[in-house]
Amino acid sequence: MRVKPIVIALLVMGLTTTALPAAEFDVVIYGGTSAAVTAAVEAKQSGKSVVMVSPDKHLGGLSSGGLGWTDTGNKAVIGGLARDFYHRVWKHYQTPEAWKWQPREEYGGRGQGTPAIDGAQRTMWIFEPHVAESVFEDLIREHEIPVHRDEWLDREKGVKKEGAKITSITTLSGKTYSGQMFIDATYEGDLMAAAGVEYTIGREAKSQYGEQWNGVQTGVLHHKHHFGAVKTPISPYRTPGDPQSGLLPRISAEPPGEYGAADKKIQAYCFRMCLTDDPENRVPFPKPEGYDPAQYELLVRIFNAGWRETFNKFDPIPNHKTDTNNHGPMSTDNIGYNYDYPEASYERRREIIAEHETYQKGWLYFIAHDPRIPKEVQQEMQQWGLAEDEFVDNGHWPHQIYVREARRMVGDFVITENELLNKPPIPDSVGMGSYGMDSHNVQRYVTPDGHVQNEGDIGRSTRGPYQIAYRALVPKRGQCDNLLVPVCVSSSHIAFGSIRMEPVFMILGQSTATAAVMAIDEGLTVQDVSAEKLQKELLKRGQVLELPTE
Repeated sequence: MRVKPIVIALLVMGLTTTALPAAEFDVVIYGGTSAAVTAAVEAKQSGKSVVMVSPDKHLGGLSSGGLGWTDTGNKAVIGGLARDFYHRVWKHYQTPEAWKWQPREEYGGRGQGTPAIDGAQRTMWIFEPHVAESVFEDLIREHEIPVHRDEWLDREKGVKKEGAKITSITTLSGKTYSGQMFIDATYEGDLMAAAGVEYTIGREAKSQYGEQWNGVQTGVLHHKHHFGAVKTPISPYRTPGDPQSGLLPRISAEPPGEYGAADKKIQAYCFRMCLTDDPENRVPFPKPEGYDPAQYELLVRIFNAGWRETFNKFDPIPNHKTDTNNHGPMSTDNIGYNYDYPEASYERRREIIAEHETYQKGWLYFIAHDPRIPKEVQQEMQQWGLAEDEFVDNGHWPHQIYVREARRMVGDFVITENELLNKPPIPDSVGMGSYGMDSHNVQRYVTPDGHVQNEGDIGRSTRGPYQIAYRALVPKRGQCDNLLVPVCVSSSHIAFGSIRMEPVFMILGQSTATAAVMAIDEGLTVQDVSAEKLQKELLKRGQVLELPTE
């Protein structure tokens, strides 16, 4: 870190102001996600000065925010610092102290597509939120990486550029960070957008990239997160069958759009909750401020129709806890209430997040307490509560909402479902993904025959791992020469449905930092970094860029 001389002089005089440049670094990383941490560690290990400018107080994003039931896909593609993270998790759970609420041998170790504990590879893929956060903090502390928390980019005038090069970013507190290279590792892509980089939001039409699973997907019912999973059709009207009575809450009156058409709507958000059924560590579900039981009238009809899958995504993590995700036609996903989040002001985003929290806490409280809930469902829900030893500074509620997608960069290379499915050779591979193309529901609407239905939930296999191009991580030439984007990558909506997994973000965080270091050392723009040289460096670091063909 190089502190500017004028700042040193004013420090001596005691006259510093936050409007002055804070410091100059080789690499400035905006964000506190898992990608931000791996990028910072890679830059520091490569001998560069680096700072994390994080709007978050807690590091790790979703990986430490409740998503402990890792979406791994084929774990053979996870290498480098990402694999080291899961190795460190494994090391933690080798200690007796890690198993406070459950004997280790009782846990069992079931994971998502892979065993939770891989003893041969010394990795563990399922974990508690506080364990993940501790690992991220260890990485930051061991590498002595400065992290400036609760620092929010001034999105209106905080990005300074000379031509196509960012020279500094300034936060709302007035702190300025100068650097040679910048990495936007946020879920929202705020730095990318403020720097004038082209991006998109929502779903492309099927025709735009010749895809099957993009655009409006009316009539397509994947998974079980739709009303086709209910035995009988459900009326959307307050008085069943009577359109004149008005719609029940949380159903859109707008038509869903034509099949295959583009829109600006995005898949639903939720919180990945950490619950427990251990009475000694259980906090009863609170009644949220603003609780309105009328918001869940549709859920009553679903139960009355015989649906009983409430607990199917209470996925077990160690110590009698869960990573609880959305499941079913009306669950924790708050469908249709996040459309303006990607571009919203910070104030408006806080309102959206608060509304999601009220909805989701209300969903829990409603099932646990409303007399119309089937007795067996209610009794089981009353066995659960928030985990007292998780998210202790936030009322035991996750500090990170699941931003499944927001902005997506539009680069010279856009990853589509064709790259994921057909797997053409990618000459500039800097990492791999393998999880299925997974979009959650986008809207809840009224069908032409007068029933309620969800739309947008897609789950399609990629039929094996695929490569991720370096060109998808950098802006178009001339838009920004010293910015890399490992999270809001250049991809179509449905392709991002696979890429958006936490292990992939960690992989791409390391790869972008490696490229940033090369660009500094060779005096290049990020677009001119040699893919061949970059790949050689990544392989030295344990990254997996291809798998042997069968």
